[in-house]
Amino acid sequence: MADPSPSRPDVLCLGAVLWDLIGRSPLAMAPGADVPGRIVRVPGGVAMNIALTLRRFGLAPTLLTAIGRDADGDELIAACARLGIEAGHAFRSAELPTDRYLAIEDARGLVAAVADAHSLEAAGERILAPLADGRLGSATQPWSGLIALDGNLTTALLAEIARSPLFAAADLRVAPASPGKAERIRPLLNHPRATLYVNLEEAGLLCDTRFDDAPAAARGLLQSGSTRVLVTAGDRVCCDGKAGADLVTGVPAKVTVRRVTGAGDAFMAAHLVAERRGADRAAALAAALHAASAHVAGETGS
Repeated sequence: MADPSPSRPDVLCLGAVLWDLIGRSPLAMAPGADVPGRIVRVPGGVAMNIALTLRRFGLAPTLLTAIGRDADGDELIAACARLGIEAGHAFRSAELPTDRYLAIEDARGLVAAVADAHSLEAAGERILAPLADGRLGSATQPWSGLIALDGNLTTALLAEIARSPLFAAADLRVAPASPGKAERIRPLLNHPRATLYVNLEEAGLLCDTRFDDAPAAARGLLQSGSTRVLVTAGDRVCCDGKAGADLVTGVPAKVTVRRVTGAGDAFMAAHLVAERRGADRAAALAAALHAASAHVAGETGS
């Protein structure tokens, strides 16, 4: 695997990088349940999860994010170095603690989660400095490669990104952090250089309606002005919709669910890698579905 290059990364991963604290039980849980299981603490966040998958495919991602100058932040920076992920452009502040995510998963999937990304939100446009000061680009010579962008950023910052000259030449790959934050990416819904990666619920929230399946959701988003969308629906049919082209569909493999946190991020990263390597839409969708299924089955690390 090639060493990561901070001077010219393959992909910029812009968004949440934090510690995931995840409790998993093989049992089904009801509200108030107290059951045996395992608890893990691992580097996470949408931007980090995407970077991890990109690294596994041999690409060199760089993180644009906020990480505190606290013990958790120092550990996270050290973890990035061990994993071969460039974090030298991260905004670091002594006043902002490192963000965290807490999730409970059972035999059926996600039970509940709390995402504490307040430091990323507070850092705001300061995480974009490398794109403006010449390190990775500028207003006159904007970054012209791939950017994976997540919805943990504030609506105001996402709206700024949608109109900023710093992103005018980028291939933007955009994902909500969760259904609860889906509407934050609305400013990018009609961006001509944006590809949206959403699940069925998130698609409905963006279109103010409810869709029965992924093809219907893809059509709805395209009719709302999107240029390109990828809509997932768990273990049901998923869809790639592109303006002026036919819909492409695929079905994920049936696997035993061992974890769900990060599955959408694995899907997005694998799709991005496949297209970067020249795969057509059907092949790229198949590669993304395979990666997501492998993640859910627990075949790609913790």
